[in-house]
Amino acid sequence: MDLKHLMDLPADQEKAMPVLFIGHGSPMNGIEDNEFSQTWKSLGKTIPTPKAVLCVSAHWLTQGTSVTAMAYPRTIHDFGGFPQALYQVKYPAPGSPDLAAETKKIIRKTTVQLDHEWGLDHGTWTVVRHMYPGARIPVLQLSIDFYKTPEYHYSLAADLQSLRKRGVLIIGSGNMVHNLGMVAWNKLSEPDYGYDWAIEMNSIFKEKIMDGDHQSLIHYQNLNKAAKLAIPTPDHYYPLLYTLGLKTKNDPVRFFNDKLVGGSLTMTGVQLG
Repeated sequence: MDLKHLMDLPADQEKAMPVLFIGHGSPMNGIEDNEFSQTWKSLGKTIPTPKAVLCVSAHWLTQGTSVTAMAYPRTIHDFGGFPQALYQVKYPAPGSPDLAAETKKIIRKTTVQLDHEWGLDHGTWTVVRHMYPGARIPVLQLSIDFYKTPEYHYSLAADLQSLRKRGVLIIGSGNMVHNLGMVAWNKLSEPDYGYDWAIEMNSIFKEKIMDGDHQSLIHYQNLNKAAKLAIPTPDHYYPLLYTLGLKTKNDPVRFFNDKLVGGSLTMTGVQLG
C-alpha cells in the first residue's frame, strides 16, 4: 500500500503504532556501534514496521510550524568538530509529499508550512539509520516553533494522533536532561556518570511519566531548582512533550537507554504503546 492510499484509510482500520522519545546524544552515535545504537537497532526490529516516520527533532527550531514536503530530503550535517567519517554519511530515505500534505491538514492548532529546504538533521538521521538501515521507509520532520509555550507543543501533538493508526511512527528526538555547558568532558568514557542533580531529575522525569503527571512535565520550571540545570534551554526537552501529548490511556510505558553521559546529559528513551 502506498502512502497516498494510506492517507485515505479511516484511522480505525489500523492498529496504533507506538510513539517514541529518543535521547539522541552525540552525533557520533549515528556511526558508532554502542549500547545506544544497538538499542535503536533492536527497536527497529521489535516494533511494527511503519509505513512512514515523522520525527520532531530538537535541531529544527523555527518561527511557525513546518513539515518537510520534498520527495527526497537531504542529509544535514548540522554540527562541527567531528571526524570526517561522520560528514560523509548520507541517509537516502525518501520523503512523502502526500504525508506532508496530510500532516498539514490534520494539525488544527496552527497553519503548517510545507518545507522544501530543510531535510533530515542529525536529531533524526543518526537514530533512524540504525532503526531502518535500508532507508526505504519515508522519513519526514516536523519543526518546533521555538516561540511557543510548552503547553502549545503538548497540545499540538494531539492533532497527530490519527497518524498513529495509519501506520506512521512518530518520534520525538532530544534529551530529557541536556546541559552542554556543564558536561564533564573528562568523564565521557565513564559509564553512566551523572551529577547528583542530573540523576535526581532523570528519576523525577521517569516518575512523572509513569504516573501520567503530564502537567508537572509541561510546567517543568516549577519542579525544583535542579530542573533549571537539567533544561537550561527547552529545545531538547520539547520533543518529549510531543511524545507525551500522543499518549492514550491504554499505552504502556517502557524506558530504554536509561543512562547518563558526561555528568549533565541523559540518553533515556520512552516507548508508549
